[in-house]
Amino acid sequence: MGFFSRKDKTKKPHKEIDIQREIKRAEKDESLWIKCSSCQDLLYRKEVERNQHVCPKCLYHFPINVDVRVALMFDKGSFSELYKEVEPVDFLKFKDTKPYKARLIETKETTKRSDAMMCGKAVINGLEVLTAIFDFNFMGGSLGSVVGEKITRTLEQGAQDKLPVILFCSSGGARMQEGIMSLMQMSKVSGAIYNLKSQGVPYITVLTDPTLGGVTASMGMLGDVIIAEPKAMIGFAGPRVIKETIKEELPHGFQRAEYLLEHGMIDMIVPRKELKKRLHTLLSHII
Repeated sequence: MGFFSRKDKTKKPHKEIDIQREIKRAEKDESLWIKCSSCQDLLYRKEVERNQHVCPKCLYHFPINVDVRVALMFDKGSFSELYKEVEPVDFLKFKDTKPYKARLIETKETTKRSDAMMCGKAVINGLEVLTAIFDFNFMGGSLGSVVGEKITRTLEQGAQDKLPVILFCSSGGARMQEGIMSLMQMSKVSGAIYNLKSQGVPYITVLTDPTLGGVTASMGMLGDVIIAEPKAMIGFAGPRVIKETIKEELPHGFQRAEYLLEHGMIDMIVPRKELKKRLHTLLSHII
């Protein structure tokens, strides 16, 4: 009986997993991971969201959109939006790399909003208030004519109805595409704030990361109480611009909320998880 030789079937070697490549792939997957702007650590996105969009390691408060802000700050179902009909106009027919009108159309489609400001009436633990909230996702929360108009209307209604006004700031400054019309909003809103205060109605500002330019130089710093979220960048010009201008190293933590509190420019720093309760407590004492 003959013997038949069989060739041993060579097993294909297991494909080695390139760990570093997998890590890099995961880092690029924005749906799963997010990098903290403060400590630079890579974080699981869902964990950050469960923590009210706060870094669990260094407590940096990530910027949040207006819908999340409303859900966190006000009683469920109490928010009613105002002045939705006000929309921006291209006064100057401005054009840089693309026309301003095209930028507006593009940003409206992306954010599903007409401009960088949402105003409304809401309730905080049973207390009725008026609020104005910057949307940084809409052209960097830039201060344009619509933003100024909506805030002014909110302040005027607050004076009329004797309702406190809370402004949540998140802005890169004035909107260059509207030129002087944008800068005029600083004085327009400041006048409405003066009128509100003259009626004895509270005006509270909450400065989030970032709050810069004309928003800081006017409405942001005019609150009866000025609150900031931890590690928020707050200033007029950004630190990089200042450093390049004066050719000097800036102090550690310059223009962060903690630096401003230490130098007496804001009243308090309140973590996001405590903000709703703190706002209610403040309003209970000053209304």
